[in-house]
Amino acid sequence: MHATLKKCLTVGVVFAVTATSWAADKVPVTPKITKDIVVTNLLNGLQSQNRGLKESAAFMLGEEKASRGVLPLMQMLRNSDEESSRIVAALSLCRIGDPRGVYAVRQAARFDDSERVRTLCAWFYNQYVKPGSFDFVAVQPAAPVEFGSR
Repeated sequence: MHATLKKCLTVGVVFAVTATSWAADKVPVTPKITKDIVVTNLLNGLQSQNRGLKESAAFMLGEEKASRGVLPLMQMLRNSDEESSRIVAALSLCRIGDPRGVYAVRQAARFDDSERVRTLCAWFYNQYVKPGSFDFVAVQPAAPVEFGSR
């Protein structure tokens, strides 16, 4: 009986050591999160049908000053049916500061169908790009921005 117990303990120890070394080989490795990965995910978010996700992704592209987001944000500014989406796109484009996006915001400040979008585009341009360029809105935007309103 003593020999049987010794065999069981030996088998148990060998199993534990083997299982531990096998588990160490299978430890999941989290990839290093880089700005490139973040921007890629945000660009994917712009393609969403969920307006909240799309607008959040657009906002964060501006926060990250992601130049890869300029063309998709310009498209959002020009083609979106939602005022709030155009407003967020304009803000992000001004924060990124790329000349193509800045020009698109300046044009939207003049020609967008919505007075609210025009006013806020001018205000963003005035705040982030060239202070004093749109003095008529330098004091405050016409209305507070409510991104969730319909």
